[in-house]
Amino acid sequence: MFEYIKGIVADITEDKIIIEANGIGYGINSTTNSISQVIKGESAVIYTHLIVREDELSLYGFTSMEELSMFQLLISVSKIGPRVASAILSTHTPSKLGSYILGKDIKSISKAPGVGKKTAERMILELKDKIDEIGIEHDYVLHDEGDTDDEAVGALVDLGYSRLEAEKAVRSVKHEDSTIEDILKNALKSLAK
Repeated sequence: MFEYIKGIVADITEDKIIIEANGIGYGINSTTNSISQVIKGESAVIYTHLIVREDELSLYGFTSMEELSMFQLLISVSKIGPRVASAILSTHTPSKLGSYILGKDIKSISKAPGVGKKTAERMILELKDKIDEIGIEHDYVLHDEGDTDDEAVGALVDLGYSRLEAEKAVRSVKHEDSTIEDILKNALKSLAK
């Protein structure tokens, strides 16, 4: 029904982007990855997917078509609903998730909230042949890099920072040859400012 919504970011919460377009405020459920890409008061384009249930209409949206495509793939898996799909994409970027699925990395996939071993196995089974079809770039090298990012974000969350703050900090200080110690040290300096 809605391909995308373009407007001003009126508000941002932990799991929602509120976009005002033509005098209407759209509450769009999203991921921490997409939420970290928008700035309150600035214009944004959010690619959307409408979920229709008997008792509610929910709008899910993302800053990239790649994330939307992965979301749509995830909700096609039996027993994965839109909330779990969002949680998975808040934990892993589409390219990392694609690498994990193709690499049959159950442990990494299971790091997402609401995803156990059986769900991860089902995702791999149902999606391994579809990742290349939707054109999501993936690279098995990203697997190790992703572990470092996830560890750093996890450590910052354990120290009391929100996942959104931790991911922004890690993304802003990470370099190609950074060790986890370097990332944590520089992320803590960044968060202390």
